Amino acid sequence: MLDDFFIRSLLVSAGVGCVAGPLGCFLLWRRMAYFGDTMAHSALLGIALGTILGIKLIVGVFAIAFATALFLLSLQKMVKLSNDTLLVLLSHSSLALGLVILAVSGPVYGHGLLSYLFGDVLAVTWSDLVMVWTGGIVCLVVLASLWRPLVAITVHEDLARAEGAPVERCQVIYMILMAGVVAAGMKVVGILLIVALLVIPAAAARSLSRTPEQMAVLAAVIGVVACSGGLFGSLALDTPSGPSIVVTATFLFLASLAVQPLVRALGSQ
Repeated sequence: MLDDFFIRSLLVSAGVGCVAGPLGCFLLWRRMAYFGDTMAHSALLGIALGTILGIKLIVGVFAIAFATALFLLSLQKMVKLSNDTLLVLLSHSSLALGLVILAVSGPVYGHGLLSYLFGDVLAVTWSDLVMVWTGGIVCLVVLASLWRPLVAITVHEDLARAEGAPVERCQVIYMILMAGVVAAGMKVVGILLIVALLVIPAAAARSLSRTPEQMAVLAAVIGVVACSGGLFGSLALDTPSGPSIVVTATFLFLASLAVQPLVRALGSQ
């Protein structure tokens, strides 16, 4: 018989994994994996500001992650530097600033900091569960409504713009969704590992899919399986839950590579 706290953990992690997979597909298609890493690192600054201002940390993380994304868009237009350079600048400066602020504020530096960095899904509450699933459903509905223009922008941004696709609006909405996943994923795998939950299931699904829609659905399934399997593995081996989830996702990725030739053979028949 599973305890209530473990059931809550399973449901919360499944909710995050279900949303992270489809969103991560766009990171792979647009070769923006480091963009997700930048948003995740900036989340520590959100934790620091949330601690100082006395607001819910998930709100602070969401606000800072979204602000970082908008700041990146502005810098791309203002500064003649490569995207990689801007991402490194924002990623590590926001991470360092967050660590400094947390060190000065004191109370969460130490064990509390580790839970933010690597997750503490076993401590989630029923209110966290409701928030994650409500936000996840909204996120999936919004993503489905913007699916075609987002795919068109991913394939060829200039052509999509010429055909009337709302490029800027789609980019901003996608960043809002990413900020929400980063904020929710802080509870599951921590801000240092949330990018793995975005990228690895999508990478595993890529080798097994023939269409973007198949890849998104399969990435969501792999994300849920990785989260559930990682939690059960954590329970059995007494290992940290966040890293266990990422390790499980990595094994699923390796398994996808192993069965890829069989999937291709079946698809060619």
